[in-house]
Amino acid sequence: MSRREEFDSTGFIIARGLFSEQETSALRDHMMEVRKDERPGDFSGVDLTSNDPLKKYPRMIHMHRWDEASLRWMIDGRLNQWMTELTGGSPIAVQTMLYFKPPGARGQALHQDNYYLKAQPGTCIAAWMALDDCDEENGCMMVVPGSQDLPMLCTIQADTTQSFTDVTVPIPPGMEAVPVRMKAGDVLFFNGSLIHGSYPNVSETRFRRAMIGHYITAEASKVSEFYHPCLRMDGTEVERDIAEGGGSCGQFVDRDGEKVLEMVAATHSGPAHE
Repeated sequence: MSRREEFDSTGFIIARGLFSEQETSALRDHMMEVRKDERPGDFSGVDLTSNDPLKKYPRMIHMHRWDEASLRWMIDGRLNQWMTELTGGSPIAVQTMLYFKPPGARGQALHQDNYYLKAQPGTCIAAWMALDDCDEENGCMMVVPGSQDLPMLCTIQADTTQSFTDVTVPIPPGMEAVPVRMKAGDVLFFNGSLIHGSYPNVSETRFRRAMIGHYITAEASKVSEFYHPCLRMDGTEVERDIAEGGGSCGQFVDRDGEKVLEMVAATHSGPAHE
C-alpha cells in the first residue's frame, strides 16, 4: 500500500524520524526558552502560582508570525513533500501551535480540525510533530481510523476534568479511538475530518510537547478568518477568501433501533484544536 493509499484509507499516517534527534532537541529547547515570557497568540499568560499545569505552560498559537524558527519549521521542505504526496498538491500554511502538556496536564477532547478551519472546497491537513516520545502514559494522540470520511459532527459537552476544551464529538458506532505512539522527531499527518484528541498526561515527570502545523489543501479557496494571512510553502503570502460561520454538522439519532447520522445547522468556529 502506498503512503497516499494508507492516508486515504485511515485518515492519518506517521513519518517516522522525519526530523533528526539534533533538530528535534534544538526546537524543543528553543520553545521552552520562548515559553518563559508571555507571547502574541497566548490566550492566557503564564501563571506560575496556579495548580493547573497548563497555566504554567499554556499553549502558543501562530508562533510563525513572530518566531523565525517556527516559520522555518512550518514551511520545511520535508513537510511539503509529504503533504504534496498525500493530498496531490502543495498545501497552504495557515497556523502553527505548540502544546507543552506537562506532567499532570489535561488532554483535549476528541474533535475534528476542519470544524474550526472550515477549509472549502477540500479540507485541512495537520502535521503534528512529537518533540518528546509519547505514549498513553504522557497523553499521546488518539485517533479514530476511518472517521475522515465523515462530515463535520456536531459537538457535545466534554468532561473538563479530563480536557482543557469543553466540547467534543461522539465516537461513531462501530469505530474506536486508538493511541498513536510516537518517538521524538516523528510527524503525524492527518485529515481535517479525522476525529482525534488526547487523554491527560498521567506521568509524574514526562512532558508531551508537540509542534503542530495546520494547512489547507491546494484546492481550498476559503478558510476561517482566524487563519489569515495564508502562506505558500515558500513563505510568501497568498490570498484566500474568508469562510463564514454556519453550515451543517452531523449528529447521531436513534431511528428504528439504529444510530443514524442526521445533518443539522452548525455555527461554531475558533482555534480550539490540537
